[in-house]
Amino acid sequence: MRRHSITLLSDGTLFRRENTLYFENARGKKPLAVEGIYDIYIYGHVNISSQALHYLAQKGIAVHFFNHYGYYDGTFYPREKLHSGDLVIRQAEHYLDRGRRLTLAKLFVKGSALNMEKNLKRWKVADGFSDLLGELFEELERAKKITEVMNVEARIRSEYYSRWDEHLPEGFKIIKRTRRPPGNEMNALISFLNSRLYATIVSELYNTQLVPTVSYLHEPGERRFSLALDLSEIFKPIIADRIANRLVNQGIIKKEDFREELNGVLLTKNGMGKVVGAYNDEMRKSVRHPNLRKNVTKQRLIRLEAYKLMRHFVGSSRYEPLVAWF
Repeated sequence: MRRHSITLLSDGTLFRRENTLYFENARGKKPLAVEGIYDIYIYGHVNISSQALHYLAQKGIAVHFFNHYGYYDGTFYPREKLHSGDLVIRQAEHYLDRGRRLTLAKLFVKGSALNMEKNLKRWKVADGFSDLLGELFEELERAKKITEVMNVEARIRSEYYSRWDEHLPEGFKIIKRTRRPPGNEMNALISFLNSRLYATIVSELYNTQLVPTVSYLHEPGERRFSLALDLSEIFKPIIADRIANRLVNQGIIKKEDFREELNGVLLTKNGMGKVVGAYNDEMRKSVRHPNLRKNVTKQRLIRLEAYKLMRHFVGSSRYEPLVAWF
């Protein structure tokens, strides 16, 4: 059975009765087939019984929580059952060795930048970007500290956003990237999609032998899965940004799908529903993989990226970031 993600946007209660999981809200009670669930995303005010959490843990189902504003809050992360002691040691060694950590950090930035370039070329607003990347990549190679790598990444992203704005309709310009709170509609849309993507990557990492709290570009910290932040750099341009671009340029998302709150702009419940629907559709789409020579979903590409990292850590092949061919 192919498993799928479940999103709960409304308020309600998630509980277990015998071997069935139920979600109950104002519209009634609905059974959820646990065997068909890959992970759960909760945006509403949902009460979860301890029996339900225990059942989800048994089945290895991660539950991601988002607050009233659509920001990621955290994940119920079932006990890891796939970890390999040898791989944990190798992963830690690549963090502790400055040279090896820098190598990975630079590769994440380079892969992200090349995917941004791919987008700008698709949108026909790439003038001068390739030349700029050449200069910044030279600076990236010379970087001796993670802070210097992050500085180059920030400059690349700033140039990318300014060019992307040329392709966006009036009323949906980024202008300046703002996050908490987002300063306008496009910033709100990008932040919402980035948050959802981050949670998806957390789910994919759970289903590998990688430790999600040991990272290379982003500093590992308490209460966050920082390796998901590293991998999100690769996928934000080709997943989140493309969805956001399509939603506003095709008029699927409109001004009325946003609300002003917290001295900023946020998606309404209806807006969230539209974006989640578009996101799920995108992650289910298949592309022909040039190396595997078969079709894989875009969500599966995340797992494959994690496997590439695993092979890098054990020395079987050097990690090369995904650069979109689609």
